[in-house]
Amino acid sequence: MDVHGTVAEGFEPVRDAFVRNFAALGERGAAVTVYRDGQRVVDLWAGTKDVDGTDPWERGTAQVVRSATKGVAAAVLLLLHQRGQLDLDAPVGHYWPEFKAQGKERMLVRHVLNHRAGLPVLDQPLTPEQALDPLRGPEAVAAQAPAWEPGTDHGYHALTYGWLLDELVRRVTGQGTGAWLASQIAGPLGMDLWLGLPDAQAGRVGRVGRVEGPAPAGGLRARPKRSVTEAYEDPASLTRRAFAAITPFPDQNDPAYRAAALPATNAIATADGLARFYATLIGDTAGAARLFTPETVELARAEESAGPDRVLVVGTRFGLGYMLHGSASPFLTPGSFGHPGRGGALGFADPDTGIAFGYVTNGFRKTVTADPRAQGLVRAVRGALGL
Repeated sequence: MDVHGTVAEGFEPVRDAFVRNFAALGERGAAVTVYRDGQRVVDLWAGTKDVDGTDPWERGTAQVVRSATKGVAAAVLLLLHQRGQLDLDAPVGHYWPEFKAQGKERMLVRHVLNHRAGLPVLDQPLTPEQALDPLRGPEAVAAQAPAWEPGTDHGYHALTYGWLLDELVRRVTGQGTGAWLASQIAGPLGMDLWLGLPDAQAGRVGRVGRVEGPAPAGGLRARPKRSVTEAYEDPASLTRRAFAAITPFPDQNDPAYRAAALPATNAIATADGLARFYATLIGDTAGAARLFTPETVELARAEESAGPDRVLVVGTRFGLGYMLHGSASPFLTPGSFGHPGRGGALGFADPDTGIAFGYVTNGFRKTVTADPRAQGLVRAVRGALGL
């Protein structure tokens, strides 16, 4: 496997882990970028651009990052709060009057970000065509009754998170999340990061698909706990229904899907774009001043929800819009915040070490929050830092 790019002195273990992903973990095409204190110290790519193709991955190849989108989108609400345009402790209905239906009058903006809104499912799932309409998703969640009293418990809002957040951004700014991100963050700072892919960038994006990991030695394969398996298999469970809020799920290689803006699932980024985004949240980078004040960084990483997750079943930890370091989603240190994408991608920042990390892949595995390829890279970064 020809690996391209560079690593700074001391970060050679990250390259070794990246090579190992191809040699032992079935990687087809991927890239990883790491910043430290605003400077790029790892920038690697290898394999094929398409999961099912032969064209090489090149510098600047981008991929759909699935739920790593959520951390990108969360920054929009937190920046609006930082600028005084949005109150995290105001009722959602203050900005979005139609949302008050079905007993949701007291649901707060912060409940959208910390997964305590009680709206992970839709009684009537949307079709792919409806999901791509920027009006239909918000209309559906506004009409939906909560599965639990908002604010009293937490459960991962796998798809509905995007519609909740997007409509709040639209009501406050007049723009959807993707357009605001492009005009206020990614565009001005030159980040290869899109929520709503422009036609001019379509040729840079690879095809994604499912890949299987290698069979473990001896033929044994780790199995999820029975409760987790049952939750995903039960059509009536919150788990199954949350991931089925769009049924069937859209083709992620469809140009129409990539051109739409779904702030829960379909951002497209290079590894550098994702890592640089997080680097700029916590500090200055080349040509860009930091986006988050220290106070906003603390909002992002202060624990808001923890314990058994009513959707994912396992224990999870969330700040405002971000997963936090824990057993379900290990990052670098207890102070890290970020978001994985189901089946592979990962982006996070660690203010305590100045590290920002981005990993993208064209091969999605069955993992939900802790893909072994990404975790191997994170462990290598940890080792390089002597942590």
